[in-house]
Amino acid sequence: MKLSSRTIAVLLSLLVATILSLLAWLSPSLPLREGVLVAGITIAACFLLLYLMFEALIFQEINNIYEGLEHIKRKEFRRMSNKFLFRPEPLKRMRDEILDMAQRKQQEIDELKRLQVLRREFLADVSHELKTPIFAAQGFVHTILDDDDVDEFTRKKFLQKAASSLDALDALVQDLVTISQLEKGVVRMRRQNFDLVQLVHDIFEQLELKAVRRNVQLALSPPEFPAGGLHVLADRNRIRQVLINLIDNAIKYGRENGHVTVELTENAKSVRVSVRDDGEGIPKQHQNRIFERFYRIDKSRTRESREAGGSGLGLAISKHIVEAHKSAIRVQSEPGQGTTLEFKLAKPKAVNLRSDEAVS
Repeated sequence: MKLSSRTIAVLLSLLVATILSLLAWLSPSLPLREGVLVAGITIAACFLLLYLMFEALIFQEINNIYEGLEHIKRKEFRRMSNKFLFRPEPLKRMRDEILDMAQRKQQEIDELKRLQVLRREFLADVSHELKTPIFAAQGFVHTILDDDDVDEFTRKKFLQKAASSLDALDALVQDLVTISQLEKGVVRMRRQNFDLVQLVHDIFEQLELKAVRRNVQLALSPPEFPAGGLHVLADRNRIRQVLINLIDNAIKYGRENGHVTVELTENAKSVRVSVRDDGEGIPKQHQNRIFERFYRIDKSRTRESREAGGSGLGLAISKHIVEAHKSAIRVQSEPGQGTTLEFKLAKPKAVNLRSDEAVS
């Protein structure tokens, strides 16, 4: 049976008081009434004395423990340095606090382990992605250098392939720099008022050739907008980058002879942008990780992305850009039913129709 410090103090004080009272009652020099009074005073005095001494001893041990714990979490335990003095069951509360701290520390350890695994995966992926164009360029250049009989046509062809590999390497490095700056908050968003409908049409024209190669039809929904288009307040160049990444992925991983639809839905304060394809869809277990750098759902997609010139960082960059606009990209997908990626952009206020301001 567990006894609190108060219960132990009461038992000890009653024991001492009983003995003293018995001696006082048996003493011939004290009458019965005064003996009872002495007993009460003795009980109260013994209780207070023993209780305070007991608590003081416990508090001394608690301070010793907290001196060690402060090295682990100084700020949290400093505010609790006087919390347990002269209060009941301090050890129980301290145990709860320690268990709570241990649970948080375990969660931090688990998170660090998860991040360590992600770091190793990232290093392996980025090493592989860097080596691919480097080795390709090296191969073409060394072939030309090692063979003096290479004709001019072959030489030019190999140099063009080497240049393409180096261009892919440059794009990968630039994407790595961009995502690093976005994660650190270095990149500033130039928020301006622009027509989102016109931007989508411009991107459709830019990606038309890729869509034609896979016989994919690009569509904007609704097809008609009021004169003046649909205006938002955002960084036009960065939102252009996001839409290119999302639409390009939809073309790449959607169904051949299929459709890619960009839907714009507005309310009083914002515009919801949805990019929908009719491809195989993304399984549930992968949906929370597709925005990680170089995350691969399957090897075939990795090969397709590399052949198409993708760096594997498009969705990760898009995620950070959208978050810098105080929004988030949501994924809606079911296997065999296609994928929809959507986010929201703020609409300009009437007084800010010509605004152009920088925001972090």
